[in-house]
Amino acid sequence: MKQVKSQGYQYKFVNSINTIDCSIWNEIFGVSHPFTRHEYLSALEMSGCVSTETGWTPMHLVVLDIDNIIALMPLYLKTHSWGEYVFDWAWAEAYERNDIEYYPKLVGSIPFTPTTGRRVGFSTALAITEQQSVIESIQHFLSQTVIEQNWSSWHCLFTDTVQQQQFSQAGVMQRVGCQFHWHNQAYTDFNDFLATLTSRKRKNILKERTLARHALQFRFVDGDKASNEQWQSFVRCYQSTYLKRSGHAGYLSPAFFEQIAATMGASIRLLIIEDTVGELVASALYLVSDTHLFGRYWGALTECDGLHFEACYYQGIEFAIANQLSVFDAGAQGEHKVMRGFLPVKTYSNHFIAHEGFNSAISHFCQQEQAHIDIYMQQMCQQLPYKSIEAQS
Repeated sequence: MKQVKSQGYQYKFVNSINTIDCSIWNEIFGVSHPFTRHEYLSALEMSGCVSTETGWTPMHLVVLDIDNIIALMPLYLKTHSWGEYVFDWAWAEAYERNDIEYYPKLVGSIPFTPTTGRRVGFSTALAITEQQSVIESIQHFLSQTVIEQNWSSWHCLFTDTVQQQQFSQAGVMQRVGCQFHWHNQAYTDFNDFLATLTSRKRKNILKERTLARHALQFRFVDGDKASNEQWQSFVRCYQSTYLKRSGHAGYLSPAFFEQIAATMGASIRLLIIEDTVGELVASALYLVSDTHLFGRYWGALTECDGLHFEACYYQGIEFAIANQLSVFDAGAQGEHKVMRGFLPVKTYSNHFIAHEGFNSAISHFCQQEQAHIDIYMQQMCQQLPYKSIEAQS
């Protein structure tokens, strides 16, 4: 689309992240959070995992003040709801029942990545007091664009606390979800963490770990130091598990993993799991920021009792403790994480629905849903394995 002026700012959509200089994008978003880095988003596009053919047409928003970029937003025109993890299938079905098109829709998110973060990056030259004004202008521009293009809606997924409040103050509907994250209470080692749990839960975890680690070896390898063979081994495990579970090889291709290995390997940790003779059994991919560990993908070539919990949770907890990381985000969903020490946390998204009737109905739904999620999170807190729940908050 052509460049448009609205509320004092210039706006334009670009159809490739590589249209925007890597250094400019990373200066605006920073490089600590791995998923909003230019390298990560570029790998999704360059590998073909994100494209019009896969239902993710890039339409990244550039906001300019005269000729200076003051804000950026990763955006995609979607023709389905796969790979988002903020589920709106029921909304789409309601549209279909009323012979109204729900797709395409405009989505601000990190594809296939249900991880909270900033969805609008601001130039350091922009005063913090001006951010709300820019958010309000983005809200106005995107809403007008959706209406003019006859798209159903625009959505901003897994916004952090600050930006969801900014969008809410701008009048954009809020939706609440729930994930489970592990929080580091300055533990010295895994046993120090276990000591905070009730006796029964501690014994269950020790039993689970003993089963999983029997005759297996676990080691983390920095992504930029991992060999091609180790990366290929991870991809083989990832694809094998997806094929068993979903009948396809996964959203992400070998080319994607090859590119992030080359461009941002220092932010990646590969967990390699082998038997006593060095044969590959399983592998997992983690990413790190200054404060967080993110468990993203894993796969196993053989079935082993408790291996998923060890590879995706306990090894991550040990890594977070050893590296003094504050939070371990092991991915979306999973009530089974609670008994392993993961706390329920709220996630946020913001939504603009162009159709007045559906906007009212969906807004009412989100309010009811939030009340249920509040109750659900209270119930999950009651199931936490800690001797003192208060000490974990």
